[in-house]
Amino acid sequence: MTFMTEKMAGTPYHLLLLSLGFSLVYVLMKAIQLYYKRQTQLKALESFPGPPSHWLYGNIHQITSSREELNIMLDWAEKYPYAYPQWLGGFSCILISNHPDYAKTFFGRGDPKDRLTCESLIPWIGKGLLVLNGPKWHQHRRLLTPAFHYDILKPYVAKIADSTKVMLDKWEKLIAQDPTKSLEMFDHISLMTLDSIMKCAFSYKSNCQTDRDLDYYVKAVSDLNYLAFKRITSGVLQNDLLYLCTPSGRHFKESCRLAHHHTEKVIEERKKSLQNERELEKIQQKRHLDFLDILLCAKDENGVGLSDEDLHAEVDTFMFAGHDTTASGISWLLYSMAQHPEHQQRCREKIQEILEDREDIQWDDLSKMTYITMCIKESLRLYPPVPGVSRQLSKPITFFDGRTLPKDFLIAINIHGLHRNPAIWQDPEVFDPTRFSAENSSQRHPHAFIPFAAGSRNCIGQQFAMNEMKIALALILLRFEILPDPANLPIPIPQLILKSDNGIHLFLKKLK
Repeated sequence: MTFMTEKMAGTPYHLLLLSLGFSLVYVLMKAIQLYYKRQTQLKALESFPGPPSHWLYGNIHQITSSREELNIMLDWAEKYPYAYPQWLGGFSCILISNHPDYAKTFFGRGDPKDRLTCESLIPWIGKGLLVLNGPKWHQHRRLLTPAFHYDILKPYVAKIADSTKVMLDKWEKLIAQDPTKSLEMFDHISLMTLDSIMKCAFSYKSNCQTDRDLDYYVKAVSDLNYLAFKRITSGVLQNDLLYLCTPSGRHFKESCRLAHHHTEKVIEERKKSLQNERELEKIQQKRHLDFLDILLCAKDENGVGLSDEDLHAEVDTFMFAGHDTTASGISWLLYSMAQHPEHQQRCREKIQEILEDREDIQWDDLSKMTYITMCIKESLRLYPPVPGVSRQLSKPITFFDGRTLPKDFLIAINIHGLHRNPAIWQDPEVFDPTRFSAENSSQRHPHAFIPFAAGSRNCIGQQFAMNEMKIALALILLRFEILPDPANLPIPIPQLILKSDNGIHLFLKKLK
């Protein structure tokens, strides 16, 4: 009896030792894997000097504040003019470039999005066009391209104008209440661009600008933008289970739920309308289907439509990309106009010449807005809505200068740095729309200006975005003079979208 008791008592002890032994072996194997991973990356980067890096912390910790991040990266880009390694920790590295010849090679290959970005975005936007790769990406791209044909974009002009006018009416009331107070632009413009994309791409009418019934969605997207970017650049918290145990992870999960609630509502309402034979007949008789029509009605060669998962992913992707990036572009454009009243006035005069006695903007007017387009492009140069893009190499790469990287390495193009590269742009910090005259543009490297990326994976909605920026700017300048708020100058910070840490505050003066 005593022998049996001792044997039973010893069993948990032996199991504990065995478990501890397995744990030590696992930790040792992981340590060896990390060591060899670091050594492999160091060898690959021998020809790429960069900022000093700690073996454990990397060099990302040198960026102590999001307010300083863009300036520090510009300093690094000046010291290492072609490319430099940025270590997110001791074992995770990405090569950053701000040179057009590197961008040309980078965008000419069609490499997939990097794993870190995909894993951070998929819980939010699913496996849509933004993160898909291979045959499925090609299938979705072919499927969605017709949704951005110019014949479909034409009737959107009036819808975008209507949404813009709602915003301008709100502004009139606000400045009438207190003309001494500046307005924060991004909040208002984000609601306007959300209203526009819902009317245009989803044929969904909301009162989000007046009733603010979608404030929760705009707030969720803003939070997801910040949280996803911080996760991508943290160098840690890549494990989903570990991340969801943190306050940020729980916040991210809740924000995803709120964002999905909105997009699911849009999809379900359209599906219900399709069950009505009369509504279905109306859609089928449309000369051109909108974005959601295409998603719901599309069939492949075998007659199979998109799965619910694919449908939701594309709606989540375009609901985000179709309003948040454009809101960033318009907000920074207005700031640029406020800072440069001479260009603002010239744009206003050109718009008045084009419209003459008309108040409504028409499709044909957009192509006549030559100087306005130059100002928009110069603003996009200084403040690109997407400050950088990254890829994971599907095969080894050789750059124009002979330097190489192996398969699976992470590489990013710092679009913000590329657009301010003094080797490409004279006086890069100066706002000069004439850079985009036909003559000057023809002499520039084709990859020196890439606000919508480039290559096969460029932004599918770039023409829609440019049209929306032209319409919004034209209508705003016809009604208001835009003035800066010296006490609240914006502080650009890079997230997934370029934003301002303290908002974009401008004074508006009603024109007589």
